[in-house]
Amino acid sequence: MIQLGVNIDHVATLRQARYPGAADPMNSGSEPDPVRAAHEAELGGADGITVHLREDRRHICDRDVEMLRRLVRVKLNLEMAATDEMIAIACKTGPHTSMLVPEGREEVTTEGGLNVAGQMDRMRDVVARLKEGDMIVSAFIDPDPRQVAACAEAGFDVCEVHTGPYAHAFMMHGGDMRRKELVQQLKLVEDAGSAILDAGMRFNAGHALNYHNVQPIAALPGIDELHIGHSIVCRSVFVGLRQSVADMKALMMSAARR
Repeated sequence: MIQLGVNIDHVATLRQARYPGAADPMNSGSEPDPVRAAHEAELGGADGITVHLREDRRHICDRDVEMLRRLVRVKLNLEMAATDEMIAIACKTGPHTSMLVPEGREEVTTEGGLNVAGQMDRMRDVVARLKEGDMIVSAFIDPDPRQVAACAEAGFDVCEVHTGPYAHAFMMHGGDMRRKELVQQLKLVEDAGSAILDAGMRFNAGHALNYHNVQPIAALPGIDELHIGHSIVCRSVFVGLRQSVADMKALMMSAARR
């Protein structure tokens, strides 16, 4: 059964817009609290909660990760760069899953997948250290057979396929599945998923998925979990987070059944 991991980073973005630069924004009584958002997401049917603890702490902060690990009743997935600081935090906090992503100071959101093949020795070491902390270890990668093979060699348990190019093609062509570029982008994700499963890893996907483009991805064979954040948090402004999660989960389940 396909699962939904809800990324709540942008709940923290809203908080930080009002309380910028605070090392522990909760000392000022600031809101909204990502921990409360996680509970609302759980009540809406989320199977997991995802947060990205960035080096610059632009939204999620250390306190959030610590509190979420103690209070979340579903899986907690920590997105992180493969730095010694983040490895230490992950091993101390103990999320259920740690997902390695590339990270750039100037990017608004994660742009492109992790180059596992280009840093194999480092990836082997990081994966081993995280597994010693009893975590499932995931890599966010482009739908590239070379990167899939490298993830298997490095010991990753999960590959999350970057769906950004697919989402862009969907938008540019209005979701018309008769358009060659859109079909090609969907096929790249599907083929990467097949290679991931053949290598004995779990096949997840995410990035730029929304209420319009999610169903073709959710219908792919063998897909285990989608991680979606921005579109869910945006919809929650109008209908509430619990309902926006439930709406996304219903779309995914309907597509997966078909």
